[in-house]
Amino acid sequence: MKELSHTDSSGKANMVDVSNKTTQIRTATASGHISLSDETLQLIRENQMKKGDVLTVAEIAGIQGGKKTSELIPLCHPLQITKLDVKAEPDETGIAVTALARCTGQTGIEMEALTAVSVALLTIYDMCKAADKSMVIGPVSLIGKTKENCPQTP
Repeated sequence: MKELSHTDSSGKANMVDVSNKTTQIRTATASGHISLSDETLQLIRENQMKKGDVLTVAEIAGIQGGKKTSELIPLCHPLQITKLDVKAEPDETGIAVTALARCTGQTGIEMEALTAVSVALLTIYDMCKAADKSMVIGPVSLIGKTKENCPQTP
């Protein structure tokens, strides 16, 4: 079994020291879904929800949420985020949300991508809760992550 990196030798919570890790360009992509009734989905497509443009507000909320990840998750490092892109797109059963997060740093950015998706989905739920009591969020998952060396400066 792998050792947990967020606990010290006595099992207490511990923020991992990444100071000796190489700075790299790190990218993560996450996705999630919210199931909606046909009626609610139609209202969203026609931009007729009382609270406004659900898709745009959800995308902006996702970006804001991703930027606040280290404030929400206790042992998460604050990162210098260079890109956060959130897309909310209707499908046959609801809305699919994807987020791409990128940073140049010493630790990964998957938590920011997952948080961005989660906040976008929660925003959709909040904006539609008066019209739809049958909404279901999930699953939310990490699609992938990469890291590459930073380009050399001349």
